[in-house]
Amino acid sequence: MNTVPEAPLILITGGGRGVGAATARLAAARGYDVAISFVSNESAALAVAADVEAVGRRALAVRADSADPEQVAQLFAAIDRTFGRIDVLVNNAAIIARQSRLEDLEFERLQRIFAVNAIGPILCAQQAAKRMSYRHNGRGGVVINISSASARLGSPNEYVDYAASKGALETFSVGFAKEVAREGIRVACIRPGHIYTDMHASGGEPGRVDRIKDSIPMGRGGQPVEVARAILWLASAEASFVTNTFLDVTGGK
Repeated sequence: MNTVPEAPLILITGGGRGVGAATARLAAARGYDVAISFVSNESAALAVAADVEAVGRRALAVRADSADPEQVAQLFAAIDRTFGRIDVLVNNAAIIARQSRLEDLEFERLQRIFAVNAIGPILCAQQAAKRMSYRHNGRGGVVINISSASARLGSPNEYVDYAASKGALETFSVGFAKEVAREGIRVACIRPGHIYTDMHASGGEPGRVDRIKDSIPMGRGGQPVEVARAILWLASAEASFVTNTFLDVTGGK
């Protein structure tokens, strides 16, 4: 008789880079099997999957645009086939565009940013709830939405659209947390601050963190693994009475 406990499964959208990749690697080191989604950089996603497997855990990397409901459904179907369970969803996938003032923002950019950053997490949470909720004979679980300090700060003259999309994600987090609190699902939201990731290059300024680090009370930017540690604490049993909560990982800003 096999008495080895089954490893919990964590799904991290946008898990091939930055905070997502750091979370995948740390989760594997802490005993999770790991599924990640990616959109374009397959080699980076496969490298993360290989690192997960190197520490003895199972890994799955799936190409899926979280803003597309069909691709999200296919992602969760692949998880069902491979693992037969999901315990933690980390809604990490997000995009940003070049720094711009409001009057210069194009409609297509606004649509895409809100589709990925706000609608995408809702679609993924929908699928997760159908598997986690006691109402659907699930065993419970945790959903962690990755917001941004920009939802508080507004990102004027740079990314007001990105900030607004994260504000929408935060409002969703509050409602979703209350909706499923008695169904075995905890929902929390993390606001990373200025973190050293390649997202800043997508915004046209790779060195942005170093430029503004003096505005951070701790005097430095954060590392992706520092956000990953916060994510995995919220996902753990140590946070069993924590839901409808926002955790800033910002160095005090």
